[in-house]
Amino acid sequence: MNRFLKLGMVVVALLTIGCGGGLKMTKINSDQKKPNNVWVFFTVEDGEEPVAGLEAKDFKIYEDDGLVSIYESKQTIQNPEVAAVMYTMLLLDVSGSMVESGHLDQLVESAKVFTEQVGKTQKVGVYAFDGSKNLHSVVPFTDRQGSVQGGLDGLKKWWPKDESTNLNGGVVEGMQTLRKALDKEKKPLKFGTLVVFSDGADRAARVTREDMLKELEKEEYKDFDIFAIGMGDKAEMEDAQLEDIGRDGTVIGSDPVEVEKAFQKVASRIERHTKRFYLLSYCTPARNGDHKVRIEVELEEGGSGSLEYTFNADGFGPPPQCNPERQPKFDLEDVEPPPEDDQ
Repeated sequence: MNRFLKLGMVVVALLTIGCGGGLKMTKINSDQKKPNNVWVFFTVEDGEEPVAGLEAKDFKIYEDDGLVSIYESKQTIQNPEVAAVMYTMLLLDVSGSMVESGHLDQLVESAKVFTEQVGKTQKVGVYAFDGSKNLHSVVPFTDRQGSVQGGLDGLKKWWPKDESTNLNGGVVEGMQTLRKALDKEKKPLKFGTLVVFSDGADRAARVTREDMLKELEKEEYKDFDIFAIGMGDKAEMEDAQLEDIGRDGTVIGSDPVEVEKAFQKVASRIERHTKRFYLLSYCTPARNGDHKVRIEVELEEGGSGSLEYTFNADGFGPPPQCNPERQPKFDLEDVEPPPEDDQ
């Protein structure tokens, strides 16, 4: 995504990650507006684990190496949902092999547990593929749990229109559908997750493997998380090569019990990582010029981290008085990708 300098108030990322004391703080976006509001959207992680539950008082804000009074800045943590939206698409294999094996009912029950857990923090959509050219919409993206559960129950009576497996085509269309749904959202920060389940390799050959992998590498999907869950014997799973699809994690099970655990594992991981986001809002004492900001956090149980960036305060200063509860309007072109999750 191209980035550019906005005229007037300018935010330039100088250092987005601080790891001095074991914690990693990564700036996703920031903004500032008159009279003297400043917002910083970032993540806090301890290794691979998110750090959740931090409060405004847990952060220290420095401007040009001088500590900004928490009382003067009125710093607060806003709900990240005022600026960010998160979607997860569950893409299910309902091809002939899945239906005829008698495992479809167990897949639906596992999917219901998955969507119930993930749906607590974001919108969830369920789509399915068989051998047909296009995806089948089971439940469009929604935050209504009843709709998701009801739609999944309807899959128990499913019979494929084409018994083959269009895995590659399903992944391509799934990414495109997820992107289009997010693009309709008005909130500036948008995060998408695709979770693909399949019991075997692509057999329909409607889309080549090479074309599918090229699609995953496109710029518009670089910030998406993609997970894959497989069920089948070793030879079939090796042929499917699901790990190339699940670039953020792949879990393989040999039977429905293991697959249920796989769904739970992926759901827990998605749920945990939604808690790493923080939207810190404060009123800067700066009234003119460029200023370097450093935000630090230190946990009582040990561990610390920081991030730095600069902003311009030309023309700042009340009246009116700064309200730290005011919501930001982030520049879409200044979004930085969330940190990669190391395996």
